[in-house]
Amino acid sequence: MSQQRRARTARVAIELGGTVTGSILVLGALVIIWMARQSAHRDLYVSELGAREEPTAHWFQAALILIAVGGSLIAYAGRGIRSRVPVLRVWTPAVSLWIGCGFFFVASQVTCTQGCPLPVGATFTWQDLIHTVFAVLAFAAACWAMLQTSFAHGHRALARLSLTTGLAVAVIAGTGGIFSLARFEANFGSRLELAATTIALGWLVIFAAVIAARLATGVPVESPLVGRPRLVPVPLERA
Repeated sequence: MSQQRRARTARVAIELGGTVTGSILVLGALVIIWMARQSAHRDLYVSELGAREEPTAHWFQAALILIAVGGSLIAYAGRGIRSRVPVLRVWTPAVSLWIGCGFFFVASQVTCTQGCPLPVGATFTWQDLIHTVFAVLAFAAACWAMLQTSFAHGHRALARLSLTTGLAVAVIAGTGGIFSLARFEANFGSRLELAATTIALGWLVIFAAVIAARLATGVPVESPLVGRPRLVPVPLERA
């Protein structure tokens, strides 16, 4: 086996291991969130689980850290996936995932206060503002990654799934957020947020599964180059 081939085999093994590990971490985070939510015995927004006064605070922090680490591992293996739409391929879905993971990590370290009140008016605190902004930006980055993957070249099935889940997460999470801002049907809004979180993390696991399957079978993960002419070798003429 040549040195180049050994290096490629080692790279594939590392990426496959990282993808599987990342999937396990993300699934673990989802299980923790659901268990914490069920243990509360009342309707809470996901972020409320992290308030210091809540018994689920440490579990919430652990879940967000697992998402940040697991998502970063998955993003590394999928860094070659690129959208075919010019506006969406300025950077790859992997970069969007890394950005979102970074935001989730900050949100895990700066949790909201009890009740997770809106950071406006009499209920304003810098702690709530920082957590809310970073949590919203993390969701936005995840939705952007889904949108980019919706137009990924060479990944037709994943693209269709990503479009569906991206729209679902944006609409469901957006509706839950509006209910929270309007202080209307907060219980129902919290359920919408939990549903959006579940869909988003489920998409990330499927994204990882597609990458892992390609790595395991030797199918290229990288999207073919778009908009660049291919170099075709020209046979030399005999003198």
